[in-house]
Amino acid sequence: MFNFFKSKNTEIESLKKALAKSHDYKCVEYFNKKSNISFTLKFLATLVDEKTVQDSVLPYLLEENFKQIDDAKEIIPLADITVSEDISLIEERLFSGSVVLTVNGNDNRFCFLGAQKVIGRNVSLPEVEFSVIGPKESFVESLNQNINLIRKRVPVKELIIEKLTVGTLSRTQIAILYIEGITNTENVDTVRQRIKDIEMDEITDSSYIVQIIADNQNSPFPQLLDTERPDRISAILAEGKVAILVDGSPHALIGPTTLVEFFSSFEDYYLNWILSSFFRLIRLFAVVFSILVTPIYVATLSYHYELIPQDLMSTLVASRRAIPFPPILEALFLELTIELLREAGARLPTKVGQTIGIVGGIVIGTASVQAGLTSNILLIFIALAALASFTTPVYRIGNTIRLLRFPFLLFAELWGMLGILVCFCFLITHLIRLTSLGRPYLEPLYPPRRMDLKDAFIRLSFHKQRKRPFLLDTKQPNRFHKKTAKDKKDIEE
Repeated sequence: MFNFFKSKNTEIESLKKALAKSHDYKCVEYFNKKSNISFTLKFLATLVDEKTVQDSVLPYLLEENFKQIDDAKEIIPLADITVSEDISLIEERLFSGSVVLTVNGNDNRFCFLGAQKVIGRNVSLPEVEFSVIGPKESFVESLNQNINLIRKRVPVKELIIEKLTVGTLSRTQIAILYIEGITNTENVDTVRQRIKDIEMDEITDSSYIVQIIADNQNSPFPQLLDTERPDRISAILAEGKVAILVDGSPHALIGPTTLVEFFSSFEDYYLNWILSSFFRLIRLFAVVFSILVTPIYVATLSYHYELIPQDLMSTLVASRRAIPFPPILEALFLELTIELLREAGARLPTKVGQTIGIVGGIVIGTASVQAGLTSNILLIFIALAALASFTTPVYRIGNTIRLLRFPFLLFAELWGMLGILVCFCFLITHLIRLTSLGRPYLEPLYPPRRMDLKDAFIRLSFHKQRKRPFLLDTKQPNRFHKKTAKDKKDIEE
């Protein structure tokens, strides 16, 4: 039964022995009475749609005038049919869901019939980047289905899709998307080269790619923007950026990117520019508040209590009268408690996680204040800081913000406000040196680019965003041509 190719080639023999150990490997011989020849079909039942084999392959091979391997293209009604003499393709095509057809007595030529079994979930609502206004489609784990979602939004021939295979074991397909004539070829070449240079045995998600091809792998800041929204990918392709899709991952990657982009939700573009600018400023304020409120509390009580107003001082003294710990231990206790509650809520099942987050926070917070371990004022600050950190629309940057509070706390305990300033200088220096695909990460602040501020901290109206971002150095810098405004009378006039 396992009489695979009769060639004495060691590669074929090795493949035959390996496949013979697998239960889902099928090798079946058939005989065409009309042509008086026998042929063999070899495939993996778990990867091939057997209904396609039974309905669209076998009837034509058994009943039609099938004499040689090249006749398969003429008689079998399948789009994906390839005839080859390359032995190295056999393993690749078998494990991609193809049926290998050989005519007995002529083992030098092979016919690969595409009959892949498609198993995957349907397009669903975005879970991480949910928006009230706008499309309600998100990427899934199928690469071809994700490309379909982008193709229908950008139906132009200039949209180029390059596929690469990475991973010695997983053989993961990765697609690079860009618009020819707009995207800078240097960015495309950088992405292509870095993906080709990947040496890993298994790539299971786009998160691997984010870490491997990052400019600085030791930075806590994500240097590629990930999204689950096809509409966002379509928009950034039109801007001149490069998108990366990974088979098996429902998240696409965008590059090059800047720090400011992590605080802008794509729903901002579906709202009036005044409203979206207001919400974007609120997010930026929330991020700064989340990082600095606890360190400022510790620095003020430890070194700069003279800055506290007299009326507020009495309240602080009353709230800390029975607390035996210094402010730094009090703050660390609450910060670590919040992080424990976050992790517990994220790792448990949805309903249990919500209960743990709400009930645990109320119970632990109330008990710690009553036990004299923390002050109620700091508890309010910690709760507001945790709430502010949830306003970030991108999950990866939210994790970075959670981490940044701890070095600021440490420096605040060491040198007070001066320590916070020193830590801030270290942070700014790191961000200035950081790049995304070779482009400055802190743009448009550094280097200062006035033209790119139109869609940074605030979003101006669409008619004022005539040019694409200067950061991308696109081949076609203009989005649309500037038209001269003319006064036109209404019909009634």
